[in-house]
Amino acid sequence: MRDRPLGAAGPGDQIATRRVVGGAVWNLLGRGLPLMVAIGLTPPLVSALGIERWGLFTLALGLVGVFGVFDLGVGAALTRTIADRLGRGEREGEDVLIASAIIVLTGLSTLFAAGLWAGVPWLMGQALAVPPGLQAQAIAGFRVLAAAAPLVVVNAALWGVLAAHGRFRGANLATMPVAVLYYLGPLLVLLVWDSLAGAMLALVAARLLNTLSYAWLTRDLLPFSAFRRARLPAVAPLLRLGGWLSLSGVLTQASLYLDRFLIGAFLSLSAVAFYATPLDLAMRLWILPVAVAQALMPALASSFRARPEETARLTRRGVLLISALVLAGSIVLSGGAETLLRVWLGPTFAAGGAQVLRILAVGILFSCASFAPGSLLEAIGRPDVTAGLQVAVALASIPLLLLLLQFGGIEGAAVAWALRCAAEWAGRTWLAARLYPAAAAALRRSAVPVAAAGVALAISPLLPAAAPAALLALAASLFIAFGFWALEPDERAALRRPMHLLRATR
Repeated sequence: MRDRPLGAAGPGDQIATRRVVGGAVWNLLGRGLPLMVAIGLTPPLVSALGIERWGLFTLALGLVGVFGVFDLGVGAALTRTIADRLGRGEREGEDVLIASAIIVLTGLSTLFAAGLWAGVPWLMGQALAVPPGLQAQAIAGFRVLAAAAPLVVVNAALWGVLAAHGRFRGANLATMPVAVLYYLGPLLVLLVWDSLAGAMLALVAARLLNTLSYAWLTRDLLPFSAFRRARLPAVAPLLRLGGWLSLSGVLTQASLYLDRFLIGAFLSLSAVAFYATPLDLAMRLWILPVAVAQALMPALASSFRARPEETARLTRRGVLLISALVLAGSIVLSGGAETLLRVWLGPTFAAGGAQVLRILAVGILFSCASFAPGSLLEAIGRPDVTAGLQVAVALASIPLLLLLLQFGGIEGAAVAWALRCAAEWAGRTWLAARLYPAAAAALRRSAVPVAAAGVALAISPLLPAAAPAALLALAASLFIAFGFWALEPDERAALRRPMHLLRATR
């Protein structure tokens, strides 16, 4: 049975799809443009800081990312809860819920910041063994950085509010200059004040500017009077939902580093480099599903109760859109693995990591495709099953990783990673179909082109050098053919119109 009766999509479907696509485009711009600026500003920043202080600066950037864990998933939970309420037409008490969440998060993150401030001397002197000549700068700089913790957490909550209301354009226009200042600010400060503390102060100032811009964008949704009416018990459901979302994020991060640790333990540090570098390159493709999923999840949360057919369509379109975008990148990574690594890092990395990159290109396709069913599970309020799936897959994959690492080296580790990604994609798809039957047919049909393209990609590294090009073309052809089959008749007709017009102009 199909996920919707045959016929044209309703206006609600079309509006929701346009909003998701528009939100995804803005999210992609909001992350992609600052990333390119950061790549360009990295060399002068390294030169200004020097190698040792640059190492500390990169640790600081990583630590700011860790601060996000202390929002306890409340930002994503706010997005889902508010979008659900909007879908049901419930607006009363929304401002109080947001204010209550921000008060709780500010208090918890301030406690964490105070603990970090007190522990910085030990961190710099014992845990990291910073050279004596840099310890004073390092301690001062990281103590300044501790002030960013509450800002990072509040920003996550305010972003969740903006996402629930579909205000991706404003949110990303506010985020882009701040993200640029994250690298430009420290560089400008270092021109007049050669201090690591000054560079960290620039990071905190950028986060503060981000908070102020988000506060301005949510001023109609969060009046100051809401903080006087805040009720802390109202946050409890958000903490329960957010706890599962936070656990899922922690498990994802842990899975990204476990294989590197085991490679270092059983093989060598050079093997870690030849494995981790291609993996980091493949993981850059995550920017695509994240951009789509951040727009897709609130749309699903607002429609899944009252408009199940629209939800099914959005889910299918989300799977196909993400997979189409990522498949293009996977084909480039697989077909040009050796060339990419040689141009980027030289012949040594090309020889040591090309085969690893070809295998990882398969896994990243499945990893990214799993974002859409994962968004549906979050939207219906079941992130607990996603976390449970990740635990089960991790327990099964660790023995497999050790076995393949023993017999296949870093290529075996790459195979284990790709299999884990495929298992998570299959598991999320099955769970979403089971827990939300209205989208079961849509999920099954959209899984076929992903599986077909993935199998063709997986065969490519096993064949002689002349064969992969044909298989990569086959992967693209299979995805297009089965993806076209997965669409509804009106969707196929909409795709045929531009092709007819193109033929008519020849």
